[in-house]
Amino acid sequence: MHEEVLEGALVHLIDDDEQVRRALAFLLGTAGLAVKVYESAASFLSGFKGGTRSVILSDVRMPEVDGLELLRRLKDRKSACPVIIMTGHADISMAVEAMKLGAVDFIEKPFADETVISAIAAALERGKGERQSKADHESARRLESLSDRERDVLRGLLAGHPNKTIAYDLGLSPRTVEVHRANVMTKAGASSLSELVRMALLAGYS
Repeated sequence: MHEEVLEGALVHLIDDDEQVRRALAFLLGTAGLAVKVYESAASFLSGFKGGTRSVILSDVRMPEVDGLELLRRLKDRKSACPVIIMTGHADISMAVEAMKLGAVDFIEKPFADETVISAIAAALERGKGERQSKADHESARRLESLSDRERDVLRGLLAGHPNKTIAYDLGLSPRTVEVHRANVMTKAGASSLSELVRMALLAGYS
């Protein structure tokens, strides 16, 4: 499905967990991608020269230089290499910050093999300067159907706030926020919170 887009591309894989590096390197290799692995963002930055047809796949929580600092340093270098951030289930606010710093996508661990392959393919397409993908346009169209209150709840989710905090800020009960949140998920066609946040950010929603 993604063979033409992935052919000849290079993935810079950054993760301080050796088992994760090995598993992902094997997966990406079987998908036909060239892979360079790094145990830290610092080691990656020391030798990164840029180049075309490449993607950076990095964990967000790492010692010394974490994924957010990596993005800041790449931004300072004016790097055009697309970056995909891998996050844990409790890192939604960090994922949002990562995308504000220039990451093109984030994927939540644990993820299916196809999820990371699809994310890399989409990043390569964006890296070529092509128009926003059909999926991004579809996400934006779906989010246009949200009510004003549903948009308020979505903004709270994008800020990484739990339901209770969103309820307090909006003067609503937590149960009402849960209902609005469920409606947002249904209208967006999202199956998880991370998917909803990713759709909203890729659609340019803030």
